[in-house]
Amino acid sequence: MKPSKKLLLTPLAAIAVSLLSGQAFAADPFVVKDIRVEGLQRVEPGTVFSYLPVRVGETFTDDKAADAIRALYNTGFFKDVKVQSENQVLVISLEERPAISLVDFTGLKEFDKEGLKKSLKAAGITDGRYYDKSIIDKAEQELKKQYVSRGFYAAEVKTTVTPVDRNRVAIVFNVDEGNVSKIKLININGANAFKESALHDEMQLSSGNWLSWYTKNNLYSKQKLVADLESLRSFYLSRGYLEFVIESTQVSISSDKTEMYLSINIKEGLQYKVSSIKLAGELLGKEDELTKLLQLKTGEIFSSSKLTASTTAIADKLGAYGYAFASTTPTNALDREKQLVDLTLTIDPGKRTYVRKVNVVGNVKTRDEVIRREIRQLESSWYDSEKLKLSKDRVNRTGYFTEVDISNEEVPNTADQIDVNMKVAEKPTGSLNLGAGFSSTDKLILSAGISQENAFGTGTSIGLNINTGKTNRTIAVSNYDPYFTEDGISRFTELYTRSSMPLYYAGDTEYKVQSTGGSFKLGVPYSEIDRVFFGIGVEQLKMTTTINTPQAYQAYLKEYGETSLNIPLTVGWARDGRDSALIPSRGTYQQVSLELGTALGDLEYYRGYYQHQYFYPLLKGNVISLNGEFGYGDTYNGKTFPITKNYYVGGIGSVRGYEPGSLGPQTDQYYAGTTTPTGVKSPTGGSSKLVANAEYTFPIPGSGVDKTLRLFGFFDAGNVFDGTVNLSELRKSYGFGLSWISPLGPLKFSYALPINDKPDDRLQRFQFQIGTAF
Repeated sequence: MKPSKKLLLTPLAAIAVSLLSGQAFAADPFVVKDIRVEGLQRVEPGTVFSYLPVRVGETFTDDKAADAIRALYNTGFFKDVKVQSENQVLVISLEERPAISLVDFTGLKEFDKEGLKKSLKAAGITDGRYYDKSIIDKAEQELKKQYVSRGFYAAEVKTTVTPVDRNRVAIVFNVDEGNVSKIKLININGANAFKESALHDEMQLSSGNWLSWYTKNNLYSKQKLVADLESLRSFYLSRGYLEFVIESTQVSISSDKTEMYLSINIKEGLQYKVSSIKLAGELLGKEDELTKLLQLKTGEIFSSSKLTASTTAIADKLGAYGYAFASTTPTNALDREKQLVDLTLTIDPGKRTYVRKVNVVGNVKTRDEVIRREIRQLESSWYDSEKLKLSKDRVNRTGYFTEVDISNEEVPNTADQIDVNMKVAEKPTGSLNLGAGFSSTDKLILSAGISQENAFGTGTSIGLNINTGKTNRTIAVSNYDPYFTEDGISRFTELYTRSSMPLYYAGDTEYKVQSTGGSFKLGVPYSEIDRVFFGIGVEQLKMTTTINTPQAYQAYLKEYGETSLNIPLTVGWARDGRDSALIPSRGTYQQVSLELGTALGDLEYYRGYYQHQYFYPLLKGNVISLNGEFGYGDTYNGKTFPITKNYYVGGIGSVRGYEPGSLGPQTDQYYAGTTTPTGVKSPTGGSSKLVANAEYTFPIPGSGVDKTLRLFGFFDAGNVFDGTVNLSELRKSYGFGLSWISPLGPLKFSYALPINDKPDDRLQRFQFQIGTAF
């Protein structure tokens, strides 16, 4: 018998064979003596053999031929597959798909090339992979979708596939981005009760303003439109329009695909007042208590926001009694003729619930016990929503987390048990604290410190502050343990050495005040938000003088000598009712302290201090913050108040726009070795101070309610005085700034404009600080 090719199947033949079941074979089956693979360039023969449904010595049939072709073709490695037989030798002829040698883009402006390459790599389009036209077509469509999401409706993507050597191809996506399609006009048809401009203010999408380059609010997005329609609905329902409906929306684009037009057709309906509101359902004998929670009153215009607040308050109150899944269903009866609505709130408390477990998640560094010791909801006890809210606030007040969320989860196969999940998002607790500013006299002013607020996840804080400036030098080591005892008694210790040159003279390096000492303080809690403090310290003060020491310091030397010992006692009280120590948005903070220089040392004085902060949240992440501080000091032995205990005001944390500590009484600087004034004055501080601040904080437009990056405007007023406070001498400033919870810690930039500065004041309009400051 002479050689013959008894069987020849291509992918098309294989498909035909698979469909013709029950009919005669195209060729007779035969026993395979050998298998030969032809046409391979990059694929290993072993890979091909692994997909074949037959081995040497086995019988080969048309069905197996079809299976072999189908399996090899589905690998994606081959462009063509042929199966032949020559004298009982099975011959597999293959044509490999080209390999991709290069993926590149042209015409890109809106997107980063490397970022797109990573996206395509995840889809299987990258150097070294096999070329598949279907995947390339999908990539083109995906690129167009990406451009549409950014408003480039006219964007076109064409792919060039260029063969190169060794059966490879270079793929280049040629992009013609065109012009971005911007919203030209938004029409709201049917608005009669409110101005159309007022409705536009409720929407994210707009026809553009001076911030659109950042917010992208003039670029159409279906998701944003859906959210805007819901905002319009809430706007009307909160103002009594119970029958408000959005009848239709139309989105059109200009012929050149650069301008978009939105048309929203609404029907306002009638405005309704509340004629009656009553509670129904299972009230658990607490009808009077629950009725007091209703924010909607008879005779008022109906408000869906007040209704939601009422149902939320009822659910929270029932949650305090253990009903974790209490629900309130409102129903209404409309009297269209009188434009009145009767409301019925049907309450279903559900079953009283136990908390099986409290789970803490999200804490990578912080130990569980640091969080759990702040949680007031006990496991295996009744669910209590008020205790959970208090737990959330207490964890927030530690300052270790940017977010704290609590959710409930039903326990499977039980009717009265839930698990409580507390999810936290940690912030970097190791921080570099910096203060900086610029003045015309001292140029750049810097201070620095290193602190670890949550050392090793234990909840304790350690700090090292170092200042190597020309006029002030400091080395201070501190430690704070909020749970020195299991009962929550806190402990603060500090060791320090500080030297300062209250006035700086060219060529004079002898004049300075040096203090070395330490302090120990305990804080005892007596409620969930109140704590009293007791402390003692030891401090040695040494003043090195020169011939031209200022009069203010000469008086101190005359009464207390060049070396003095101070042993102060401190007592204080603090109430922290804020929702967060890191990013407070509601609540108050107060503290009172008294420092008393005892007769055990050389300084006999008292120094009192009071601070009150108030935070009030507004809509959409806006917060009003108020801060007031008052300090007063004097002696009780008839001597002059020690200048080393003076208060200082100026800079971030007091009155922005002025150099740190520069406000208040001043004294002349003298040329070294003389009593001739240089014409420059330096601050000496004062025995009393008064500071007031107001801030209005809001998220950056377009960032939603992001709390980590915010803008603020402020007004500051304050000063220090020798004794009695004089309100007419308060320095004032206003300005704006940016706050950011950065990886280095809380960061604040501010630019201030002083209002009533005097010629001797030292101004510093731009300031920044890493670390917390009002």
